[in-house]
Amino acid sequence: MAKKKAFALRINEDLLKAVEKWASDEFRSTNGQLEWMLNKCLKDANRLPKNKNTKEEDV
Repeated sequence: MAKKKAFALRINEDLLKAVEKWASDEFRSTNGQLEWMLNKCLKDANRLPKNKNTKEEDV
């Protein structure tokens, strides 16, 4: 598994509430939802680094 790095994120309250709702609907944590969203956006833009540890179902 890839090493995880913690960092602070400043985000609009309404945007965070929308992400939290989406995460709940998908049975994910808010952090897991944000990670999934970032992976999907990077993949869609062909900017996801090639990594043998990245699982296809997570992206």
